[in-house]
Amino acid sequence: MKFRKATPVVLAATLALTSAACGGGGGGGGGGSAQPAGDGKSFEFWSFSGINQKRTVEDYRKVSPGVQVKLTEVGGSTETAQALTTALAGGKVPDLVLIQGDDLPKFVQQPQNFQDLRQYGADKIKSDYLDWVISQSTAKTGEVIGIPTDVGGMAVAYRTDLFKQAGLPTDRDEVGKLWPTWDAFIETGKKYTAATGKAFVDNAATSVFYQAVNQGPQKYYDPSGNVVYATSPQVRTAFDLAIKAAQAGITAKQSSFEDGWSAGMGKGDYAVISAPSWLLEQIRNNAPGTKGKWDIATIPGGSGNWGGSYLAIPKGAANPKAAWDYISKMQSPQGQLDHFVDVGALPTTPSVYQDPKLTGRKDPFFSDAPIGKIYTDSLLGLKPFLIGPDSAAIGQEFLNAITNVEQGKGDPAKAWDSALANIKTAIGK
Repeated sequence: MKFRKATPVVLAATLALTSAACGGGGGGGGGGSAQPAGDGKSFEFWSFSGINQKRTVEDYRKVSPGVQVKLTEVGGSTETAQALTTALAGGKVPDLVLIQGDDLPKFVQQPQNFQDLRQYGADKIKSDYLDWVISQSTAKTGEVIGIPTDVGGMAVAYRTDLFKQAGLPTDRDEVGKLWPTWDAFIETGKKYTAATGKAFVDNAATSVFYQAVNQGPQKYYDPSGNVVYATSPQVRTAFDLAIKAAQAGITAKQSSFEDGWSAGMGKGDYAVISAPSWLLEQIRNNAPGTKGKWDIATIPGGSGNWGGSYLAIPKGAANPKAAWDYISKMQSPQGQLDHFVDVGALPTTPSVYQDPKLTGRKDPFFSDAPIGKIYTDSLLGLKPFLIGPDSAAIGQEFLNAITNVEQGKGDPAKAWDSALANIKTAIGK
């Protein structure tokens, strides 16, 4: 579901964690391993932290009281993907694993290491999910290796009290009209900073580049799977916008998910942050004293998505049928709607987008913003693009180059070429 800051993982620690997490519940690793026999009454589930899978597991236990779920939060999404990679290479695999969307493409390229979920009926429920979401977990040869759990959508969270101090409108509809485009967003930032002497937005990398680059039909890969990051107008335009924002002096220079960024939410170090639906929980947790001072407005450009996750069953799972039972019950349209009501995770099942439980959901922390409607509207206008096996690595180098400029460590005129060189070193092309 959610983007999490990449954290270095020592291989030895990963191996130890992989072994410990699955002792007693996991199966053999790799696509060529024999599938061990399971009891069908329990399964081992690897998740990453921050997504509140504990709540979903608790709900599952209510409808399947005879099944024991052994939930392990491995770490961040990157750590979980690394642990899974190690397990697939020969360790003990879990029965069920949560994979963040940016990490998924490299696993889709190895369908032999996962259960083809069509054998359990995935082909009959594919139409329940947004086409562009379910297609990302479908291999070129047709295997379905994952079922989506959520998407992020995109909007802008802003401090109404700080906007009022700057003489800007505070009503969410009027605020959205301030920035129909990213250039208008930057101009609004200049007005805010001129009026207050404070930063407008947290940073240019994730709040500008990462959002603008996701708003077109082609990103780092073309539809045929060819790498096009160096020649894509969509990528270059988003990069130039972020550099423009950094040079405009409107950012707090606080990198997402760092300690200063988290504390800055509560201290008013910045008034605006680009926020997918899952980020709202972080704002609540990081700045509890600001309840009622935030609101949600549309993102410049009107649409977007950041995040999303999938549940997959490794080939060597000991209890694949039990794992599928969990998927089929908890990731149905009703299951995803219930999870949205519980924790705000945005469903990938459009059949519930008009349900009153979703459209009528208002968040008191964010001035009673109708978060269900705002975020699903941002998805409906989205132009899907191909996410490739190196998309995460490519994106990270662009973010690094922008951050260096923002923090005075990089030359704006050389930032693009520097990013391209680093990407070529990272992925070899």
